[in-house]
Amino acid sequence: MATTVRVAAAGVLLLLVLAALARAEDPYLFFEWKVTYGTKTLLGGVPQKVILINGEFPGPRINCSSNNNIVVNVFNQLDQPLLFTWNGMQHRKNSWMDGMPGTQCPIAPNTNFTYKWQPKDQIGTFFYFPSMGMQRAAGGYGAISVVSRLLIPVPFDQPPPESDHTVLIGDWYTKDHEVMARLLDAGRTIGRPAGVLINGKGGTQDAAAAAAEPPMFTFEAGKTYRFRVCNTGIKASLNFRIQGHDLRLVEMDGSHTVQDTYDSLDVHVGHCFSVLVDADQPPGDYYLVASTRFIHDARSASAIVRYAGSSTPPSPNVPEPPAGWAWSLNQWRSFRWNLTASAARPNPQGSYHYGGINITRTIKLMVSRGHIEGKLRYGFNGVSHKDADTPLKLAEYFNVTDGVFTYNQMGDVPPAVNGPLRVIPNVITAEFRTFIEIIFENPEKSMDSLHLDGYSFFAVGSKKTEFQVSSSIVFTATASRMGPGKWSPEQRKTYNLLDAVSRHTIQVYPRSWSAIMLTFDNAGMWNIRSNIWDRYYLGEQVYMSIISPARSLRDEYNMPDIALRCGKVVGLPLPPSYAPAR
Repeated sequence: MATTVRVAAAGVLLLLVLAALARAEDPYLFFEWKVTYGTKTLLGGVPQKVILINGEFPGPRINCSSNNNIVVNVFNQLDQPLLFTWNGMQHRKNSWMDGMPGTQCPIAPNTNFTYKWQPKDQIGTFFYFPSMGMQRAAGGYGAISVVSRLLIPVPFDQPPPESDHTVLIGDWYTKDHEVMARLLDAGRTIGRPAGVLINGKGGTQDAAAAAAEPPMFTFEAGKTYRFRVCNTGIKASLNFRIQGHDLRLVEMDGSHTVQDTYDSLDVHVGHCFSVLVDADQPPGDYYLVASTRFIHDARSASAIVRYAGSSTPPSPNVPEPPAGWAWSLNQWRSFRWNLTASAARPNPQGSYHYGGINITRTIKLMVSRGHIEGKLRYGFNGVSHKDADTPLKLAEYFNVTDGVFTYNQMGDVPPAVNGPLRVIPNVITAEFRTFIEIIFENPEKSMDSLHLDGYSFFAVGSKKTEFQVSSSIVFTATASRMGPGKWSPEQRKTYNLLDAVSRHTIQVYPRSWSAIMLTFDNAGMWNIRSNIWDRYYLGEQVYMSIISPARSLRDEYNMPDIALRCGKVVGLPLPPSYAPAR
């Protein structure tokens, strides 16, 4: 009898342990960042002020797994207010941690704030950067790598890559970021970038000089390496390539892709790709190159990839970038979602049949440009956004929007007659859990790149095109997501409703359009913005307010106790809390 009791007690204890484990939170990762200015000489021998994190530029890489709890304690030791945004992180139910001026009060100089967020059911390659004013032009950015949880297979892990490298490429200006802001405020332009950076190093346009530098990466012959490549710049699309090596695309902006092979990849501002590179060339040194696209007086930077033990210098024949818009557009048309690969959960990416969902609303956002009192402004549909003294999310939460902003001052379609731009806080609403189509039209002569916080979307549309993806592979793609000229409803007949890649950023070519589809199922206040940062600074952005009618914690978190207050909400009592899910 005693033995039976002991066995039963052991069984109860086991059940209690399993129940406790089931209730346990996902692992926590803690970071402490001291954000300061420092002096760096990056291009042309010109010393300049750069934003450093713990003395580093770029900042520390955040390595985590899906659903980890990320806690970042930011100490602002600048002489300006500061915010960080986490480009591509969906922050499910939690726009409080989005780090945009419309969602959060800035961190004042000589104070600190602790961000807490999860890469909820996400995997892939992302980055963070400061979002106040023109601070993004001063650095302060770094990589975020989110790997799959254990036991969830990835489509390229047999064998796993030997190493996982981050490559942050971006254009760079030698002008101080405050000078750039004053130029824009005075109605002038910031001009063209002075050059290109690779992992915060100025590189060089002179290949021989690059060859004299220590290698940035080392290969062991016969191994495979993962490169996570993000364009962290503010203006220029870049072409990325490694001399003599193919790039096997495996992931972009958090989605596994069909693994096609390319000689080079165009990486637009705000975009991130992961590629696998086989060390299958004769041992030696090779150039890794990033060069600007679509701008006059092109800039490039080179770094060295060295095979272990090699003393053979790189070939002087540095690979040239491709030419023209058509090449870039056709390459984009070749990208496809890997429908059979697991995402952050065990179910395959293709289990979500977005093409079978009825569109409930179409929002057409046309880029607007004009001058107001001599100052150039950008916007959407005749409205140029300006930030309010009270963050929009806080004003909404405390129900004090009067005098801060008015909803839906911008229509779902551009005005029939172009008039002067209105400069106001731009907030539009969307019904919770509706499936919406958004059309971006860019009538400008230059490239645009649009990002939506809090969501991934499907870049849709299809048009057969024959495209050469490498020196030996040509195939017919059925995955165009954009087109020249103006969009019309007839274009829906060409949409790719099967395997468009799910991502958070989309480029829009000059005088062209792009179409996306998504379900607005993430309650909060979310920013749609241009990644071309002078356009963003001058108003090309809008906030989407998505409110859950249930006011349930199932759909959105309450404002955190640690949230900063400013503007009209200082001293106000908290509104009623959202109810627990039933």
